[in-house]
Amino acid sequence: MSTLGTAIERVEDAALLMGRGRYIDDMPVAPGTGHAAILRSPHAHARLAGIDTAAAVALPGVHAVVTGEDARAWSTPFIVSVRQPMEHWCIATDRVRYAGEPVAIVVAEDRYRAEDALALIDVRYEPLEAIVDPEATLEADAPVLHEAVGSNLISERMFRYGEPEAAFEAAVHTVATTVRYPRNSCTPIECLGLIAAYDPGEDAYDVLSHFQGPLTLHPVMARALKVPGPRFRLRSVPDSGGSFGVKQAVFPYIVAMALAARKAARPVKWIEDRLEHLLAANAATNRVTRIEAAVDADGRVTALSLDQLEDCGAYLRAPEPATLYRNHGNLTGPYGIPHLGVRNRVVVTNKTPTGLNRGFGGPQLYYALERLMQRIAATLGLDPLEVIRRNLVPADAMPYRAAAGAVLDAGDFPATVNFGAAEGALDALRAKRDAARAEGRLYGIGFAAAVESSISNMGYITTVLSAEERRKAGPKDGAVSHATVAVDPLGAVTVTADSIPQGQGHRTVLAQVVGDALGLAPEQITVALEHDTQRDPWSIAAGNYSSRFSGAVAGTAHLAAVRVREHLARIASQQLNARPEDVRFENGRIFAAGNPGNDLDFRRVASLVHWSPGSLPEGVPPALRETARWTPPQLTPPDDDDRINNSAAYSFIFDFCGVEVDRATGAVAIDRYVTTHDTGRRLNPALVDGQIRGAFAHAVGAAFYEELSYTEDGSFLSGTLADYLVPTACEVPDPLILHRDIPTPATPLGAKGVGEGNCMTTPVCLANAVADALGAESLDLPLTPARIGALIYGPEDAQPAASDTE
Repeated sequence: MSTLGTAIERVEDAALLMGRGRYIDDMPVAPGTGHAAILRSPHAHARLAGIDTAAAVALPGVHAVVTGEDARAWSTPFIVSVRQPMEHWCIATDRVRYAGEPVAIVVAEDRYRAEDALALIDVRYEPLEAIVDPEATLEADAPVLHEAVGSNLISERMFRYGEPEAAFEAAVHTVATTVRYPRNSCTPIECLGLIAAYDPGEDAYDVLSHFQGPLTLHPVMARALKVPGPRFRLRSVPDSGGSFGVKQAVFPYIVAMALAARKAARPVKWIEDRLEHLLAANAATNRVTRIEAAVDADGRVTALSLDQLEDCGAYLRAPEPATLYRNHGNLTGPYGIPHLGVRNRVVVTNKTPTGLNRGFGGPQLYYALERLMQRIAATLGLDPLEVIRRNLVPADAMPYRAAAGAVLDAGDFPATVNFGAAEGALDALRAKRDAARAEGRLYGIGFAAAVESSISNMGYITTVLSAEERRKAGPKDGAVSHATVAVDPLGAVTVTADSIPQGQGHRTVLAQVVGDALGLAPEQITVALEHDTQRDPWSIAAGNYSSRFSGAVAGTAHLAAVRVREHLARIASQQLNARPEDVRFENGRIFAAGNPGNDLDFRRVASLVHWSPGSLPEGVPPALRETARWTPPQLTPPDDDDRINNSAAYSFIFDFCGVEVDRATGAVAIDRYVTTHDTGRRLNPALVDGQIRGAFAHAVGAAFYEELSYTEDGSFLSGTLADYLVPTACEVPDPLILHRDIPTPATPLGAKGVGEGNCMTTPVCLANAVADALGAESLDLPLTPARIGALIYGPEDAQPAASDTE
């Protein structure tokens, strides 16, 4: 009996629950391995006038001190995605541009000595004026971070789809709002870490880490180390303590520690601590968006205008500006809006460089879009849900080509909204709001709808370039996945794939997928996902990001398993006197469809490919091992009009919630939260719901608690978990999760992505509920009690200056 589509327990959990997980800090190291510590800049912007490392080098137990001079000697700056002369080295060379930027690395016998040696390094800084506000960084007198660039504006592009000017001219109403999405991060429980080694004989590097991909960054790292790809071996660990995109940001440290291993002439281990992680690991982009809609009298939106200002921190660190462009093709969300105008600007500030965080790009986009939809309803005196309904792409338009190029593959958005509202008891929630307001309480209901993109088109980032620049650079597109299914001499089955799991349960699902194809129980399938770039097949799309697993990786494993099944069916058909297409696989047995009593043991048939290759039918390979490769054919490069289908599949999400605001304290309590999903075919419903709950928890943090804060001079204010608040189980209610699934034809198994969507919908859904409760027009995250109190009572008066007599 197949388990695919059922909620079986995770095969990963037994080892983890018994404390036998194998994380980066658990991995064995070679004798003589050094331990690294990083000296980081206390300044957000300063010129490096000199570094004296003599005292640190002289400390007993210190093996090496690495500085920017070594980086210049043995590496090159990281390449960037735009045509700008920006230099980003793995270690600062002449200037530091954010608080926490690496200035030196000490390698010693142990971490304690390395930390002691850091205090002995004398760095002479010449402080420079810093800038942290993305709007202020464009002012004429703002300090310039990269003199060779000459400006803090790194990229500016204008896009026009349809006839937005005419639509605005003809509009009955125009409604606009400006939102500022803050910096935050997903704070995995395990920080960054790696073990690096250098082989001088081969001039080659070997790095073990929990880097999650995308492996587009492998050539970036190899190029920075000045070696060809095969001489940069990147291996993954068996277990990772979460990532949510963040561990993509280990790649600059991979290069830095590879140089440290080279200078120290020994392997080097580095484990990041929490203070370092909050200060300098990674952050989601903060974005300022002015969004305007052309609206008919009945609330139908005919055109959108977006002006997006993206703050990527001190450097445009690969794959940025991916956060800004990941959703470019679906900027109109789930709505059938035919006309679109876009201005995209990317700026640098004296803050930590940004990178992937759960849902990257989606939270910023949908906070603006869904706040606008709520403002349209308020301006026109309409029900916010009715405005959403009137603008959704209808089911009979699927597949729907959005204005900027996304192909929404499958779904019935209006029916899913109706289902969610009915099953989630929206009418009862509205009655509760009316009763609360009658008592003078501040109670509001919020709504949000979104499409969740999955399986990224590797060409979407090139939309930052003009069509002419793209023609010169050559086409980039697709999203190649690899999976291998092998049968050993005893008939046992092993699966490998090019995903690098970070705790989601990939081994469980792949065992279900392959077991379903071969008629085996999941426990009969061995799944090995420790990836090695020297031994395992991979492409630049490999890794664990952009919700690619269910649709792409699991689908490709299914294709490989089907090929194995076809070969085995041909072998068994000779013994069963049946046609190969009539052979069935079930419960470890192989039989003909019309004669199930005459069956064969799967292991016995499978072992023939090893023990008796001479008896195999023509065309059946010996030592059976099938590697499938798949890329979505609909993922093509951006066209000359800058239209891009940025993802292979698009899930649909509809959320609504009820919140109550405490008038005295400004605290917000979530009374009820309902989230409805169309994720296509659910391969393991329990894991799907787990991903939804995880994204919801992250989103509650983004809505109410989390912000990476800086002073005007770039000093970091969120350096501990007492300053950077993350929600615990006590602050995260259990949402009601509903499903209305429509499988997609865009992936081999009909699965779409899941696990990022609530990071896109939940913050704005909660904000819309607060706006409904307070009648507020403008809300910026996080919705802290202080901010809510200012909306209720007005901003606090400035503290009076102390008098001379006090």
